[in-house]
Amino acid sequence: MKWFVGLGNPGNQYEKTRHNVGFMALDRAAAEWGIAWKPHGKSKALVGEGNVQGEKVVLIKPQTYMNLSGESVRGFMDFYKAKLEDMVVLYDDLDTPFGQIRLRYQGSAGGHNGIKSIIAHTGTQTFNRIRIGISRPQPGFDIANYVLADFRKEEFKELPAVLERTGDAMTFALSHTFEQTMAKYNG
Repeated sequence: MKWFVGLGNPGNQYEKTRHNVGFMALDRAAAEWGIAWKPHGKSKALVGEGNVQGEKVVLIKPQTYMNLSGESVRGFMDFYKAKLEDMVVLYDDLDTPFGQIRLRYQGSAGGHNGIKSIIAHTGTQTFNRIRIGISRPQPGFDIANYVLADFRKEEFKELPAVLERTGDAMTFALSHTFEQTMAKYNG
């Protein structure tokens, strides 16, 4: 079983914000793979299950708000006895230019509260990640306001291509090691 965790905040007011690009990536994958969302109480998340290329796939959108994303990850792991090495976390990254994705299998939270929460609840910094670039704001612009703002109009036009590349990396990861996926999609 491969499981993908998209980070974001629940609620319509956050739907098109930069901080919700992890949710957007999972919504795109769910539509492409024919996976429906259902509430899952034990993991405090919306969960979608399906079979893709002969592999059981679970998509998870924590409904705890970003800063408590680790609660959903831990709840899912405990309920399903899921292996951490089979998880891929998708989230917004200020240090990756908009339009690019960067894959990593370990590292610090880098100031991202959702990742900080996952590290706290799993006890490790070693887990697979697809960082979706949102770029940094201009100097002096408040980071919290920036990530909680909607994408600019021109960014929103380019976003489908970014989400498609993210989806391609997710699909590739189903039948390849994460190291192979990194080699293909970090180039």
